[in-house]
This record gives sequence, structure tokens and C-alpha cells, in this order.
Amino acid sequence: MQSPETAEEMLRLAAEAAVSKGGEDLIALNVSEPLPLVDIFLLVTGNSERNVAAIADEIEDRLIESGHKRVRREGRAEARWVLLDFGDLIVHVFHQEERVYYGLERLWKDCPVVPIELAETTATAAE
Repeated sequence: MQSPETAEEMLRLAAEAAVSKGGEDLIALNVSEPLPLVDIFLLVTGNSERNVAAIADEIEDRLIESGHKRVRREGRAEARWVLLDFGDLIVHVFHQEERVYYGLERLWKDCPVVPIELAETTATAAE
């Protein structure tokens, strides 16, 4: 298993990638207590299937470029809920309707929220 610092760096890269493609309502949850093989879930919302796919592709590209290995990807063809598994970080990119319907925030409500720190240029560009 990688260090928590690596998971947090992966989270930062994934969040910046998501925001750069219009990802909204980003929430990161520390799920290491109930799921010992995973540190962080990142939840992101896209506003259309095309947007969900673009967000997922950008996250995947940036993490792979940074030397992180993707373990699994699911849901890319439908682009309603794309799951990207990078080991210690699992990213869920949802269409708005799926995010509400599946309610992962409710399911993992006992897990602490992890602050997402974006680089200053990314935060400014998103505003």
C-alpha cells in the first residue's frame, strides 16, 4: 500500500484534472477505516455524459502521466458513472442524476471529509 501522502497527492492531481474539465461538487472521503485497501474516494459531478467522460479521461491521463497505475476502470462506455481505481484513490465521476440516485455521500457519511487543496492557478481558473 502507498503512503497517505501519496494518496493525498493523487487526490490533488485528480481534483485539479476534474476542475479543469468542468467537474463540480467535488468531495473527498477518507474511507481507510472501513476499507483497508483504499484511502480516499473522490466524488465528482459532470453535467452530461460527454462531460463525465471528459472529466474521467483527464483524471486518468494526469494520474498516469504522474506515474500512477490504474488498476481498473468501469462505466466509461455509458459515461453515467465512471469509476477509476488507482489503488489508494478511487474516483467516482457521476452524471448529476446518478450522483443523487446512488447517494454515496449518504452511504459513507461516517467517513471523514478530506480537504481538497487545489493549486492556486487551477482554483482561479475554475472561478
